[in-house]
Amino acid sequence: MRESGGGWRCAGVRWPGEVPELGWRRGGDRRVSVLAYGAGLGFRAVGERHCVGARGNACPLGAVVPGRSTGGRCAECARLDRAHSVAADTMADDPRTYRVYLAWFGPGMVKVGITGEERGAVRLREQGAVAFSWLGRGPLMAARRTEEVLRVALGVPDRIPYAKKRAVRGQLPGAEERAGAVAELYARAAALEGRGWPESLERLPLEVVDQVSIFGLGHESALARSVRELVDGGVVAGRLVAAAGPDLHLAVAGGGVVVLDTRLITGWDLAAESGSDVRVPLIDIGGGGVQGGLF
Repeated sequence: MRESGGGWRCAGVRWPGEVPELGWRRGGDRRVSVLAYGAGLGFRAVGERHCVGARGNACPLGAVVPGRSTGGRCAECARLDRAHSVAADTMADDPRTYRVYLAWFGPGMVKVGITGEERGAVRLREQGAVAFSWLGRGPLMAARRTEEVLRVALGVPDRIPYAKKRAVRGQLPGAEERAGAVAELYARAAALEGRGWPESLERLPLEVVDQVSIFGLGHESALARSVRELVDGGVVAGRLVAAAGPDLHLAVAGGGVVVLDTRLITGWDLAAESGSDVRVPLIDIGGGGVQGGLF
């Protein structure tokens, strides 16, 4: 964990490959810290949380943002960032090839989405998809059209809240059941080919990719609590046992696993901490309600 004195601020978890990394920014400089399951990870938040800016540029206002914001941006920077995203549908002339995917996050939680083909499975790891399969490939607007057709016809969402994903992540069914759920969704989607699918979208064969081992899931105890927000002087420290999407799973003193959504730590100055200690507001994701103060 980098010290706050150097001016480095955490940019959250990234998944360029099958190993998670923490990104760091200081002005125009970028660095990464490769994470290892079983290793200690800890920090203390210092001062106030500031906007992380947009599209790689610093926030011109240096705005202070709320601790509970998962975006970590002020209103203006959030608007600029959104305006240049694929989801905003403002890039109709994008010449790149896109892929349509079917993702499974837990029992009853499936979605359809698109991602740039050159990114491979990065988007699926960023979202914390436990298992997935590609469905098709083609131009952006064809992929977008197919996504919408499938979402409506299959009755599946294009987004699933992270709170729902992490609530079931500690009690996943076996690999066979996971693969079966993706295969069933694929069969339903493939049956719709020719009924609204653009001709320019090439269908890809079913190939279920299971990411449980990549995320390190299945070995920790049931997830019980997650970090609600950081505060000045708040500490989060433990042993990293798993990671999925933006979430880090930390085994802490007294037993149990605390989930840290790293979107909550962007924009904070962080000082290194060792040991096993959690002193920030927590949410009970095991059904027991909310921990309101420092724990």
